[in-house]
Amino acid sequence: QTARQLDTLYQTIDVIAQRIETRRLLALKPGETVLDIGSGPGFLVSDMADDVGKSGQVQGIDISPAMVAMAIARCAAKTSIQLQKAGATALPFKDASFDAVVAVQVFEYVDNLPKALSEILRVLKPGGRVLLIDSDMGSIVLNTAEPARMTRVLNAWNEHLTHPYLPRTLATKLKKAGFALGKYGVIPLLNLKYDPKHFSYTMVKMVAEFVVGRQGVTEVEARAWAEEQVSLAADDVYFYSMNRYYFLGSKPEG
Repeated sequence: QTARQLDTLYQTIDVIAQRIETRRLLALKPGETVLDIGSGPGFLVSDMADDVGKSGQVQGIDISPAMVAMAIARCAAKTSIQLQKAGATALPFKDASFDAVVAVQVFEYVDNLPKALSEILRVLKPGGRVLLIDSDMGSIVLNTAEPARMTRVLNAWNEHLTHPYLPRTLATKLKKAGFALGKYGVIPLLNLKYDPKHFSYTMVKMVAEFVVGRQGVTEVEARAWAEEQVSLAADDVYFYSMNRYYFLGSKPEG
């Protein structure tokens, strides 16, 4: 069910725009090799295969068998793509295998961040680049007439992450791991409509399902929280915003 929900999320206009920005930042060239850590349902690996062309190669890994299967089906026609089940802290690749590595909203779930970063450094070629994109849960803003309930719900939602505020320290972690930090910035997500085409439509449903029984949130409260968002949308005062932060680093030459 989670895999299907994520597949839906990745087809929203917000995440499509994020993929366009991700590809712009990576600036892949024909013939390059790139690794997507946490490749999910395969949208980004499919797009990157177009960027590197038939002379390049795209590897994708994910710890979820359901996600790997979904990505394999989506990318079946593209022979430059290889997908497999693997985790971020034990990359199944030789040293200096890749020109670029990307991980979008993955490191916020990883327990051993130093190990994951050292693995990326290992598999990158000298001068290779790494792009990490993660969300900061403190940046989430929703309109509400019940701020106390909103706080409880969002605190409960934080429990689905290992590092809900990771972007605040990610630049430092990259530098400590041995990377040279290049570009960094914000990818904002803003919805003023509660619409299936937008990210927050499915996200509100996922949050309402997840938070029940966490941080004291009852099923009745979770349902009321979600229903309020629908009501706000009907009154044309719906508001959902969240920031994602990107950090582009490189492996030093030599």
